[in-house]
Amino acid sequence: MCARRTGDERHTSMTVDKTPLQRRQFLKFALAAAAVAPLAGTLASCAASGGNETPSGQETGAVSADNPFGVPDSSTVDAVIFNGGYGIDYVEFAADLMQKKHTGVTVKVSPSTKIAQELQPRFVAGNPPDLIDNSGAGNIGMSTIIDQLEDLTSVIDAPNLEGTKIRDTLFGGVLEPGTFDGKLAAINYALTVYALWYSASLFEENGWTPPKTWDEAYELGSKAKEKGKYLFVWGKEAATYYQTLAICSAIKQGGDEVRLSLENLKPDCWSQQAVQDVFTGMKKIIDAGMFKPGGSGTQFTAAQAQWSNKQEALLYPSGSWIENEMKDQTADGFKMTGCPEPTVNSSSSMPWEALHSTAGEPFIIPSKGKNMAGGKELLRTMLSKDAATNFAKTKLAPTVVKDTVPADGFGSTALVSQTTMLGAAGENIFSWQFVDYYGMNPDQLVLWNTFLDGKSSVAELTKGLQQITDKIANDSSVKKIEIK
Repeated sequence: MCARRTGDERHTSMTVDKTPLQRRQFLKFALAAAAVAPLAGTLASCAASGGNETPSGQETGAVSADNPFGVPDSSTVDAVIFNGGYGIDYVEFAADLMQKKHTGVTVKVSPSTKIAQELQPRFVAGNPPDLIDNSGAGNIGMSTIIDQLEDLTSVIDAPNLEGTKIRDTLFGGVLEPGTFDGKLAAINYALTVYALWYSASLFEENGWTPPKTWDEAYELGSKAKEKGKYLFVWGKEAATYYQTLAICSAIKQGGDEVRLSLENLKPDCWSQQAVQDVFTGMKKIIDAGMFKPGGSGTQFTAAQAQWSNKQEALLYPSGSWIENEMKDQTADGFKMTGCPEPTVNSSSSMPWEALHSTAGEPFIIPSKGKNMAGGKELLRTMLSKDAATNFAKTKLAPTVVKDTVPADGFGSTALVSQTTMLGAAGENIFSWQFVDYYGMNPDQLVLWNTFLDGKSSVAELTKGLQQITDKIANDSSVKKIEIK
C-alpha cells in the first residue's frame, strides 16, 4: 500500500508545533464571519517559501500576470478528484473557467473513490497526475509521499483571478493542516464541521433534544425504539465515522492530552480512560440493539439514506459534506441540522459545545507531474471567488476562501447550523491529523465494522487499534510527525 520511499525518509521525524489555540484559530467564528462580514486582518503563513522551481523535463510556457505559473499552450492538465460527498463538478466548474482563460489548454478531471489504490502505482512509476484531491477512506498517507509533493507556497502567493493575492483571501490558519515541517504540501479546500446530524423537524415533532452525554444518547435510543426507529445506522465504507465520533468525544471528555497521546502514537493511547469510557458508552448502545443491523454489509450511501430518506435512525455522525452527499436522498421537510458530539458526562474537560472542525479536502501537486504549472493554475482558479462561491452554493458548505456564504446559508438549515455551532464553540475547536497522515483508515475500518456489528468487545477493539498504531510507531521507515 506504500509508495516507494527515498532513503532520506528513513529514521526521519518532523515536528509540528501546534498548540490547541493555533489549531482552532482559523475556525473561530469562521462561518459566522463568512455569513455576516469580511474577516478582518491579513494572514500569515507558517509555510516555508518555495515551490517555484520546475523539474527538468517539464514543459513550461511564458509567464505573465495572467499566467503566473507559465502553463504551456495547448497542454493538458490531468486532475484526479475524490468522488465523495462533494462530487467532482466543483473542480469541473474551475476547469471550465481555466479553459476559457487559456485557449487551447485541456483540463481532464477524473473521478476516483480509491485514491491510494489507483494513484500510488503512478507515483512509483514517476507519472502522477498534475493535481490530486487526496481525500476519502482510501486516501494516500501523507507520510508516504511528502517528499514527492510540490511546496504550494507559490500558489497562495499568486493573485487570484480577481487580482488579489490568494493568501489574503483565506480564513486565518487554514494552511496549517497541510503544512508539515514548514512545507505547504497540501491546500485544504473545504471548511468541514464534524457533528451529529439529525432531522430538526422529526425531533420537534416528537419533543426530542440532541443528546449531550452518552447516557442521554442511550435514553434517546430507548425513545427511538418505542417509535420503531434506531438511534444510529452505518455503512461498511464509513464505519470509521464512529471512530471519528469516539475520538472527538474522548478529547472533549479528557482534554487535550487525549488528542496529543493519539497524535503522537503513544503506547496504550487507546487505553486512556476517556477513550475507554466513550467506547463503553457506545458498546452499551450497540448491545441494546440501537444500531440498525447489517451495516457491515451495506453500502454507505444506502445506509445514510436509511437515515436521511427513510428516517429509520435518528442520528448520523459525519462531516458537513453530508447534506450535499444525500441531497437526492433526503426526505422532504427533513431540516437537516448538526449538533456537537456528546461527552461522557457533565464533568468533561471541554464543554459539550466544543467542536471538531478543520479545513478538509487536501489538494496536492506532485513534483513529477507532467504539467505541474497546469496543476497549480487549476488550483489557483479553484481559489478564485467565483469558483469558491459556486462550491458554497452548490455543495452547501464553505471553502477556505472568505466572503462566499450569505447569512441565510443559501436556504440550507445544515449550513446555518454550522454557523451556529462554530459561534457557540468559540475557542473550543480542535482537530487531529494522525489517521490521515499515516493512512490508518483501511485497517481501522475492519475493526469498526466488527465492533458496530456487535461481534467484538471494547477490549478487542482497543487491542486492534493499538496494534495498528504500534506497528506504525515502531516502523523506522515511516516518517513521523511530532505534535506539541
